[in-house]
Amino acid sequence: MNHPSTATLADHAYRIRKNALLMGEVQGQGYIGQALDIADVLAVAYFGAMNYRPEDPQWEERDRFLLSNGHYAIALYAALFEAGILPAEELETYGSDDSRLPMSGMASYTPGMEMSGGSLGQGLTIAVGRCLGLKRKASKSFVYTLFSDGELDEGAIWEGLMSASHWKLDNLIAIVDVNNQQADGPSTQIMAFEPLVEKLEAFGWFTQRVDGNDIAAVAAAFDAARQHPGAQPRMIVADTRMGCGVPFLEQREKNHFIRVDAHEWQLALQALEAGRQA
Repeated sequence: MNHPSTATLADHAYRIRKNALLMGEVQGQGYIGQALDIADVLAVAYFGAMNYRPEDPQWEERDRFLLSNGHYAIALYAALFEAGILPAEELETYGSDDSRLPMSGMASYTPGMEMSGGSLGQGLTIAVGRCLGLKRKASKSFVYTLFSDGELDEGAIWEGLMSASHWKLDNLIAIVDVNNQQADGPSTQIMAFEPLVEKLEAFGWFTQRVDGNDIAAVAAAFDAARQHPGAQPRMIVADTRMGCGVPFLEQREKNHFIRVDAHEWQLALQALEAGRQA
């Protein structure tokens, strides 16, 4: 995989955010805060780390990206459009009847969607199974999985952490989006999970913690995860800002699921463009 410049990755992240806002405008609501917060991670994953063929989403030698937090589907769709895996003309069908872009990720509907993610807490254990299968095939492919800090409430996540370490799955790279928001309130108040890095390291993972909206830091973390020589799974703890790139959405007190007034979508797009120009 070529290593694009930080500026190039930032351009991809900008267009991922723009795609998400345009899809959100179709429905007038959605998990926009998460799509904006995780765009930098997705830009690095799809344009600085992963091996895939846009024209052949089922290519056997591809790296897999498993979206555990299925409500982030709008974010992944935005990246799949940017990567050329989904055709641009489908963007306006988001969430509509007979669309290949349902509001929660469904592997049976959408090219490039590797798992269905309606039930939270499942992605990491599914990734463990995928990694074991690829090991048996002597494949060199990596499995990436993204999950949210709210999913740390689920026991299956901790089973996945333990089993991945037990099986020495050095083909597994997990990313946890720590935005401190879930449906019931701040994640750290619903179920305290800190000190997270120390816990992950105690479970046997090679762990890095980065500002998930610092694209250079994210790119360096992905490189280090792929190149790490140890026979162990790799975790990137990404601290992100909900609504990143659109200041008035960043400042909303409750932005787990956002309803945006019709006139605000254009304001959001203008704010995103202003931030890019700055």
